[in-house]
Amino acid sequence: MQFGNENGVLTARHRGEMLRIEAWGKDSLRVRATQLPAFTDRDWALTEEAGTWQAEVVIGWEECRREDGEKDRKVFASITNGRIKAVVNAGGVITFYRDGKKFLQEYFRNYDGTLCRQSRCLKIVNREWKAVIGGSEYSLNVKFESNDGEKLFGMGQYQQSYMDLKGCVLELAQRNSQISVPFLVSSLGYGMLWNNPAVGQVMFGKNYTEWTARCTRQMDYWLTVADAPKQILENYTAVTGRAPHFPEDRMGLWQCKLRYRTQEEVLSIARKYQEEGIRIDQIVIDFFHWTVQGDWKFDKKYWPDPKAMVDELHSMGIKVIVSVWPSVDRRSENFQPMLDRGLLMRTERGELQTYDFQGDCVEIDVFNPETREYVWEVCKKNYYDLGIDAFWLDNSEPDLGVYDFDHYRYMEGPAMSCSNMYPQLYSRVFYDNMKALGEEYVVNLLRCAWAGSQKYGNVVWSGDVPSTFEAFFDQVQAGLNMGLAGIPWWTTDIGGFMTDDVEDPDFHQLLIRWYEFAVYSAVLRMHGDRGPHNIPRLDERDWGGGYLFTGHDNELWSYGEENYRIMKKYYDIRISMHNYIRDLYEEASRNGSPLIRTMFYEFPEDEICWELQDQYMFGDRYLVAPIFHLNEFEREVYLPAGRWKDTRDGKEYQGGGRIRAAAPIDSIPVFERM
Repeated sequence: MQFGNENGVLTARHRGEMLRIEAWGKDSLRVRATQLPAFTDRDWALTEEAGTWQAEVVIGWEECRREDGEKDRKVFASITNGRIKAVVNAGGVITFYRDGKKFLQEYFRNYDGTLCRQSRCLKIVNREWKAVIGGSEYSLNVKFESNDGEKLFGMGQYQQSYMDLKGCVLELAQRNSQISVPFLVSSLGYGMLWNNPAVGQVMFGKNYTEWTARCTRQMDYWLTVADAPKQILENYTAVTGRAPHFPEDRMGLWQCKLRYRTQEEVLSIARKYQEEGIRIDQIVIDFFHWTVQGDWKFDKKYWPDPKAMVDELHSMGIKVIVSVWPSVDRRSENFQPMLDRGLLMRTERGELQTYDFQGDCVEIDVFNPETREYVWEVCKKNYYDLGIDAFWLDNSEPDLGVYDFDHYRYMEGPAMSCSNMYPQLYSRVFYDNMKALGEEYVVNLLRCAWAGSQKYGNVVWSGDVPSTFEAFFDQVQAGLNMGLAGIPWWTTDIGGFMTDDVEDPDFHQLLIRWYEFAVYSAVLRMHGDRGPHNIPRLDERDWGGGYLFTGHDNELWSYGEENYRIMKKYYDIRISMHNYIRDLYEEASRNGSPLIRTMFYEFPEDEICWELQDQYMFGDRYLVAPIFHLNEFEREVYLPAGRWKDTRDGKEYQGGGRIRAAAPIDSIPVFERM
């Protein structure tokens, strides 16, 4: 092992591998390695200036005992940046320390005469590189020792009931309702970013942790240490970026359904809300308002004067957001020009098709800057110049006909090597250009994200999830972990997306429970496909804005008088919290804190709070206990130490224990921290 000190950067060479460890932010280190002649220039999620941090590099010798029992001296090196320290031994195995206490170590089980520890005959190495045949990339497997009793959180959004990810196997890939944001927060006081957009997997096993990138040119991860999760997230967002300021005129109700099919439908709903005295901040025009995918324009048969529509909505104080998909139908007027100019995804073999919903489509290549400009120019002309305020960037993973990632290629390289970053670059088609035109607030809605997406004005929602209580519980776990992965603007389809029977009273109960939760989340947004699909089509053509199915009504008044009463009641609660919600958004911009928070985020010293999955904090003041079961009208709530007040009746409680709280259909337990 050859160690070097390059102006406070620890370098090493060993058996063809180059290793580089450097200070990168407060109490943080960036670790890279490659088998190639040089490192790439990609910083991926680490986009912010890390500042100047003076790291101390030491290269020395340690005494140890060989396998034959004889004493020996072996070289080692260390680098220290504030409270974090990395030590690399003679075989290249890295151990990390926080304030002198080990918190993470690479896993090595191989016999090697140069090593004094962890010698085994298993031939398992800490960093395993295997060449991708015929290419310059490698598959990479990095292993770490597992820590007994450790809890792990973050990593984005996975459709499962586990908030603590210890013991979980997670695919590092983007899918509809699955969002890979590879940053974790550990109960041992550290955070780790797997700074690699390659498709892969992470296994948080009991015996070891294993990160895999199936196609990459280098290893790249970042570690930080702090006393509590809030400081870990502050360190992380300092180097990956923080959410911008959120406009106050979009902190209320967003109205959406599948789908408003005509200009008059949209206006009639907006007028009805105005008559009812309920302000909606934004109304959403969903998919297939267009001609075919990739035309990115209104179908004039059903939207004859979109500018007049937008002007009327603006006069009511309502912002307008339209759906834009990254798929381009072969029938689109943009397909051939984009194909000829190389602006579309490519397939590695066979036919050029990547998406097959309602057309033979190919997705755009957002890694190509020319693609991003082309799409923006079309959308600017057909939407933005008409006064459209924001864009719903649906299918932003992108959604693929088959998730065979090894079948696709971008300008950046094989999809296997970079596709997790697709949703971030897709969002920048709009964010970068809208900011360049002087937009003060850019807020777009996306179905996916990656590390650092928070800085590009992304409200991320949890995708097309079922309308079940089980899915509702899973979304809360997903939202809490998204917040810990640095994505504070997160929301769901109230009531879930996929409803079979809009008249089912059990669904109505789910809808109300979900709505009550959503009031205490970042964005209050009505959406969903309300079945059955028995509404006649407007048009018999197999294309255009009138032929596709739509869902049943999904406005606050659509579910009967009693449910309308409850939703209006909670709408008023939302509006009453406006200043508080504004402050939470400002805090997210200031230090990266999410709006919905795990209990341990606010109470890290309380061991019980590290176990709780069925309640959360909305900011630092409100403890929210949703109802996750049908016909459940009371539940147990844990109140941490301190004074708490039930927001419904004003009754005060001394914390430090559990209570039984009533939960009639028209309210959920919410306690205010005194």
